[in-house]
Amino acid sequence: MSEWIRFWIVAVLLCIGILCYVLEVVGIFRFGYVLNRMHAAGIGDTMGLLFIVLSLMIASGRNLNSLKILLLIIFMWLTSPTSTHFLSMVEMRTNPYLDRYVSRRNAS
Repeated sequence: MSEWIRFWIVAVLLCIGILCYVLEVVGIFRFGYVLNRMHAAGIGDTMGLLFIVLSLMIASGRNLNSLKILLLIIFMWLTSPTSTHFLSMVEMRTNPYLDRYVSRRNAS
């Protein structure tokens, strides 16, 4: 019985992860401005990765592979938002038409 419960938990988590990625793609194509697209991509990647890798950890069980997968989640959760933030700052500083899309309160 516990194998079926584990199977259904893994299946639900995988479906939620795939749904996050699908919504990410819709957001990327739907939004018009690059910063909005980057926000959709960053959130979709982070949440989709969490659910998919969490389902892999549950499917794997308690062993060394689960620890490796957990370290993968931690690494991706640290690097993905950092790179998205860096790219958005590059866009903010180099786009000459930024005032059309964004109202900046503190322009330093």
